[in-house]
Amino acid sequence: MRPVSYSRVADVGTAIGTVSADPDSAFLAGGTTQIDLLRIYVEQPHRLVDINDLPLNRVEQLPGGALRLGGLARMSDVAREPELVRRYPMVAEALLLGASPQLRNMATVAGNLMQRVRCSYFRDVAAACNKRAPGTGCSALDGINRGHAVLGTSDCCIATHPSDLGVALVALDAVVQTEGPAGQRSIPIDDFFLLPGRTPEREHPLAHGELVTGIDLPATPVAATSRYIKIRDRESYEFALASVAVAMSTADGRITGIRLALGGVATKPWRARHAERLLDGAPATTGSFVRAAEAELAPAVPYGMNAFKIELARRTMVRALESVAQREGTT
Repeated sequence: MRPVSYSRVADVGTAIGTVSADPDSAFLAGGTTQIDLLRIYVEQPHRLVDINDLPLNRVEQLPGGALRLGGLARMSDVAREPELVRRYPMVAEALLLGASPQLRNMATVAGNLMQRVRCSYFRDVAAACNKRAPGTGCSALDGINRGHAVLGTSDCCIATHPSDLGVALVALDAVVQTEGPAGQRSIPIDDFFLLPGRTPEREHPLAHGELVTGIDLPATPVAATSRYIKIRDRESYEFALASVAVAMSTADGRITGIRLALGGVATKPWRARHAERLLDGAPATTGSFVRAAEAELAPAVPYGMNAFKIELARRTMVRALESVAQREGTT
């Protein structure tokens, strides 16, 4: 690992100014994956700016009923926050399923959204990877791609986004708050994650030195009846093969509100808008759920070893929808 200089700051402006002035520098928060990437030479900044002392670790109520998660709030603390558990249970479930207890005690919610992909070719500096080294190719296209994406792919990249939290936030239309050299801005969560297209190395619309200061959860009553279901090869510390975040309300046996997103199967946390349109106003029955799941996965493109993910995602969607419908007392 190349020598890396280190400084610790306690002021947001100082942190942004220090990193934005140096193109070869980076913020350091929990560091639960960043340090690993340094050790294997995937990322090689010469300066790390530790931001753990910044006052961005609280969970706050906002006017109008929204809830703000501070960018530096630890995953374990947020998952136990009573107001979040009551109003947004699928967010708490996604956090608890997102990592081991040790990692949740260190990792921040902003860091979780900013984490890099777990594709083995991205992490192997001897392999071709357009995300790590643009223009070199994508080894996963014809390689070992069992865990890779079937939605939102391009011929430049098929790596899945690893965040569980991001899936729940996308379902809820969360808003990412940032501050950078050009000032503050609010980014809708679905715009915060970029599809690979021809530029897979660009995963977020952030400028260098722009810092995620918080994530706002809108006041969304339907979120109170929600779940996050994650299917993986093993129960402990494993990334999703398929996951579903669903919030649903019903009246007289019909769906009156629906929020749905998928994880583990796409190059970004995937809002299931086709399925939502079909389910809105439909009977809350298994038949409706199956039709919506089939429609959402119809555009999926398999790559050899990951073809099973299409059927797995369909079944996981139906299971998640049935689970929430049972809580609503409609199935």
